[in-house]
Parts: sequence; C-alpha cells; structure tokens
Amino acid sequence: MHGVETGRTRLVQFKTEAGERKVAVVGADGETLLPIQGFSTVHELALRSMETGTALEALVASLPREAAIDYDTVLIAGRVLPPLDHPEPARFLITGTGLTHTGSATARNRMHTDTHGPDAIESDSMKIYRMGLDGGKPAEGAIGIQPEWFFKGVGTCVVPTGAPLDLPGFALAGAEEAEIVGLYIVDEAGQPRRIGFTLGNDFSDHITEGKNYLYLAHSKLRECSLGPELLLGELPQEVSGNVRIIRDGEVVWDEPFLSGESHMSHSIGNLEHYHFRYPMFRRPGDLHAYFFGADAMSYASNVKTEVNDEFEIVSPTFGKPLRNRMVAGPEETLFTVTPL
Repeated sequence: MHGVETGRTRLVQFKTEAGERKVAVVGADGETLLPIQGFSTVHELALRSMETGTALEALVASLPREAAIDYDTVLIAGRVLPPLDHPEPARFLITGTGLTHTGSATARNRMHTDTHGPDAIESDSMKIYRMGLDGGKPAEGAIGIQPEWFFKGVGTCVVPTGAPLDLPGFALAGAEEAEIVGLYIVDEAGQPRRIGFTLGNDFSDHITEGKNYLYLAHSKLRECSLGPELLLGELPQEVSGNVRIIRDGEVVWDEPFLSGESHMSHSIGNLEHYHFRYPMFRRPGDLHAYFFGADAMSYASNVKTEVNDEFEIVSPTFGKPLRNRMVAGPEETLFTVTPL
C-alpha cells in the first residue's frame, strides 16, 4: 500500500451522525478530519474565495477548525460525500477526454484491430493519440492540438466513495477507468476557476464502445465516482497509484498507473482550453468535473468484470482510496413519450 503524501491541503465533504453537512481539512496524519468552522461545503468555500479575492488554499489555511474526528469512522459509516457538488445538480457538468495516456490509446486501438483485423489501417484512436504527442503541449501562450472530448452527465450521476455504481440493464459491460479529475467553478465574469483535483472512476461500457466508435457517447452515459479527497493547489507532474478489482474479498486484478502531465500527451492547460472555449461551459455559477484520461484499465488486460466486483483506486497524492462496488441496475424497459 502506498503511503500518503504530506504537506498538501486536501478537503473532504461529509455528513455528521445527525445528518449535518461539513467540509473538513484532512489532518497531517491522513487519518483525521478537521471540520472548518462556518462552512458546510466546498462550493461555499469557492464562493467566498472569489468574493474576497483570496486564493482558496490561503482561505482554508486562515479559517478556524473544530475538533478532529476519526476519518475511518466516517468512511465506514458511509457518510463521506463527493468532494464537490452544487445545490442545483444540473449545474454540475461532468465531462472528460480520452487517449491522453498510452494505456488508453493502446486499449482503444485493440478494439479496432479486434473488429477489423491486425492488418487494418491505423485506427482513429492511435491517430488522435499521436496528434496529442505532436501538439498537445504547446508553448506558453499558444493553442495546441484538439483532444478527444465526451459528455458524462450532470451532478446526479456522481456517487461518493463507498456507494454502489449501477450497471444498467441495457449495458453490455461495466468497468473502471481510474483517472485524475479537475474540478472548476465559473466566476461572475464567466472566467473558469480551478478549485483543485480529485480521483475519479469514469465507469464505462467498453464492449458497447468497441462495437463502433460512434457508440462512445452511449458507453459514457453512466454513473461515475469522485473522491474522497479534493487536492488544492497545483497537480504534481507525476501522480502514481494502483487500480484494483476485488472479488469475494480477493484481488483478481491489480495494476499500477502513472498520470500527471509527465505521463500525458496533452498539458492540462490545453485540455482546459478546448473545454472552456465553448461559451456554454462558461456560464457564471456552474461547476465542472473534467476527467483527464486513464493509464491502466482492466478491460485492456482482458479482465471480465462481474456484478459485485469492487473497484479500488489509490494514490498517495490523494490520500484515502476511492472504492465502489458494481451492482446490477434494473432491467431495461421501453420508454415512450407522451404527447401533451
């Protein structure tokens, strides 16, 4: 198990036993939570940061804290919340990009060769990955090459650590994608402001996607998980960790991953430009969660996931692991539209 990096400010949102919301700083030992007095959400902290012109990390450092509580007790009780949410969930937009790491590009390319044979021309997935290698990290002040992009959903599709991930009845498969996620708020002037970073599981249906590239959108419209911790400040150039699948208490797949800009074909700034260049994503007051792409994926290792598998994503940069169990959702029924 990786140790926890110290010296970085990380926040956790949770509920007390009485159901009261709190936002806390993770203690230096990684095992305690120090609730911040006067604030109950990260959203409130972000608003105050913008109102006062105080950097969020400095604001958090200046605020008084309540007595420490045991972190594991809150986790075991299922009271940890996603690291960011909006009072109006439809104003929390969940999006992402793929083909930013060698692992994802290789896996996507294999989908192509499995369908069209090993002698097929280079797939669009490998082409766009190579485009990122060539132009995804432009010089300061320049615009780089355009990445892939997808829409995941809105705030209602986000679940916290410990909560189940529903496998829809119509899904052909469900598997994890361990990723770093940027979290943002748009200020009153329409300027995106980065709140921080968190771990994410971009839960997806890779069999549906593999049938045809144009099914990528359908494969992504699923629940996802974020957290449990929100890292303030800049992301380290290298982020290491492990992603695992646990079945009946046994680890059936375990692989290290490397992320951060040192291991990506695009800079974070380039990804952010190509997301926020659209005016619809610069609406004042909206929140955004942006998945930066995966490095290691079980489906790329020919692992077939099963209902009740638990996905675990852990990195010393982000403290406690992100854990979620895949459960069977309701069977599909025909949806019809009723005229007015």
